[in-house]
Amino acid sequence: QVQLVESGGGLVQPGGSLRLSCAASGSIFNIYTMGWYRQAPGKQRELVAIIDSSGITNYATSVKDRFTISRDNAKNTVYLQMDSLKPEDTAVYYCNAQIRRTVWSPTAVTYWGQGTQITVSS
Repeated sequence: QVQLVESGGGLVQPGGSLRLSCAASGSIFNIYTMGWYRQAPGKQRELVAIIDSSGITNYATSVKDRFTISRDNAKNTVYLQMDSLKPEDTAVYYCNAQIRRTVWSPTAVTYWGQGTQITVSS
């Protein structure tokens, strides 16, 4: 089985910073794309940032220049450094990863973490 476990969420003041971590564990042959999504109350889940196996990143326009996604392949972990946080960033943040379990697996499978709450408020 594969699990994605997120950590680092919490309450922060506007302008503050947080660093999220998501560690994948279990039967894993290779992890392709990893990313972060978020869902605010009453809104659809949206992509925040993704990073592929080559280190190429993409960000939502709303977080570009404030958030930085990175990964440590040796630890099967993806990070999201969030700086200059705004109240609009308040949401549940979900880790996502596309994982190939074995060399014989025909395709990668998408996995989701349980989500971690980020609240930006004074």
